[in-house]
Amino acid sequence: MPLHLIKLCVGADSVKDLESWIRRRIAEKKKRRQRPEHIHTTRMVPKRADELLDSGSLYWVIRGQVACRQRLLAVRPFVDRDGIGRCQLVLEPKVVLVHPRSWRAFQGWRYLEAKDAPADLARAAPGTSKMPEPMRRELQELGLL
Repeated sequence: MPLHLIKLCVGADSVKDLESWIRRRIAEKKKRRQRPEHIHTTRMVPKRADELLDSGSLYWVIRGQVACRQRLLAVRPFVDRDGIGRCQLVLEPKVVLVHPRSWRAFQGWRYLEAKDAPADLARAAPGTSKMPEPMRRELQELGLL
């Protein structure tokens, strides 16, 4: 059974913001003739990387709700210029909407067991992925989604 990570998506107000940011970063890498992969750098290296890479995803909390996920492709520990250990999480660029769930703020990332992960929105509530994000948020806050 896969293991997942969950993390706050700092700087994004919506899934659309996150998707735009990913597109821009990949376009910049292509311009520089770098490998066009989406990488998120963290300070801590997950000790359970093998479990994460067994179909695990990074779930993003946006404005207090788990809103989407990206599949984890690789975990690459490295040491930065200042000699500090860091980790690159290589993510599939495709963002998958999930059934929204409120989540309190926290620092860094946390492990998320598969049994606790929200279902993909397309399976949990067919058709709702086509709704505007503010409408989905409001329906979720009203307990209707």
